[in-house]
Amino acid sequence: MPLLIQDGHRVFAPSLTGHGEKAHLLGPDVGLDTHVADVVGLLHEEDLSDVVLVGHSYGGMVISGVANQVPERIAALVYVDAMVPEDGESALDAAPLTRYLLDLAAGSDTPWRIPPLPEQPAPVGLFGVTDPDDLAWLRAMLSDTTARCFQQPVQLDNPATGAIPRAHVHCVGTTPEDVPRRPVPQTQPNGTPSQVWDMRCGHDCMIIAPKELADLLLQTG
Repeated sequence: MPLLIQDGHRVFAPSLTGHGEKAHLLGPDVGLDTHVADVVGLLHEEDLSDVVLVGHSYGGMVISGVANQVPERIAALVYVDAMVPEDGESALDAAPLTRYLLDLAAGSDTPWRIPPLPEQPAPVGLFGVTDPDDLAWLRAMLSDTTARCFQQPVQLDNPATGAIPRAHVHCVGTTPEDVPRRPVPQTQPNGTPSQVWDMRCGHDCMIIAPKELADLLLQTG
């Protein structure tokens, strides 16, 4: 945020229901529609327009749903190593690996409650973060989510969303071939060439390489 603000942009990083200062609101009924409503509500409350809407990871589901509801407020969508769903798809459809997280919770007393992804040995670390100070900060930020977030389908039936420019940032680690992902179509829904950037880092590029990510975001806005 500071890097974008110092370039003159107004920046919002809202906490979705069940996370951050809203962590106490987490419950089994919280789902994708809840999070879409969170962001749509912010856009209305702040009367925001010409917005570059950025979604990371599961956030790709959220920004897609938001654009479907208020396309007139969105100048561009940026998918940062994010799920890119089709109409009627859930996070499980867009990223089948999320099934692993549901399976982890299935045998617990609260199967609706999904814990964060377990930390992996170096060099994978936690979402690609390996620096000790960054890891300590990230561990303090992580919280549970709900099965409904992964299971609820997104509604993408507004033809006006097709006119919104899109950009994709792929965190490719060492080589792009190491990371399975859906191929991005060569053209966007609006008919223009797809804009795709590769970053040689792990999944949480906003922590690992914030300057590089900010530079890419500035190219979209």
